[in-house]
Amino acid sequence: MTSVLKITGLKVAYGGIKAVKGIDLEVNQGELITLIGANGAGKTTTLKAITGTLPSGKMEGDINYLGQSLNGIASFQLIHKGLAMVPEGRGVFTRMSIHENLMMGAFIRDDKAAIDADIEKWYGIFPRLKERSAQLAGTLSGGEQQMLAMARALMGHPKLLLLDEPSMGLSPIMVEKIFEVIRNVSAQGVTILLVEQNAKLALQAAHRGYVMDSGTITISGDAKVLLDDPKVQAAYLGE
Repeated sequence: MTSVLKITGLKVAYGGIKAVKGIDLEVNQGELITLIGANGAGKTTTLKAITGTLPSGKMEGDINYLGQSLNGIASFQLIHKGLAMVPEGRGVFTRMSIHENLMMGAFIRDDKAAIDADIEKWYGIFPRLKERSAQLAGTLSGGEQQMLAMARALMGHPKLLLLDEPSMGLSPIMVEKIFEVIRNVSAQGVTILLVEQNAKLALQAAHRGYVMDSGTITISGDAKVLLDDPKVQAAYLGE
């Protein structure tokens, strides 16, 4: 399988605090990989290391994306390389309309007809967004903002999509909708790295999973196997 993302020996420290302690992680083309773990395990720090958005901190190890090291590459350059992220908290442009947010997701493209077609495609998947296309993003509910953030990221046709806690703060019905879309996007061949606290839904959707605890990867393997692992069930699935 073609490796899209390969992390080797990643360590991140903030002063004397070691947030990530030498992890290895790989995402192959077409896979939906999930990284699960409790709050403070180092999951979001790992994503920030990938995207070059870490606050001042010391990073060691190598992050390889499509055969090229990302070490030292500015975060704004990543979208041109086909790497997009939906951050924790959604990060929509609150004073722009839904339509304007989607157009921002396609700012590196110049194929107007295809951009318009993609907008209609996402409006079809998220009818609520179409109904409110002229509405300011800041006035949307949390679930609607999550839909918009995902659609905006996908407007750039990413080769790798990073999702950071997409279910956080959403109602159970909206969580089901978001995961339905994640599975749909994965089925279309988009490679996804999903960081998620809802371990059960994440593992049900994923091909493989990594369990992170206190900055280290403690268990990894086939997602269905992890779902049945007694240690994972006891720690993260409430069973």
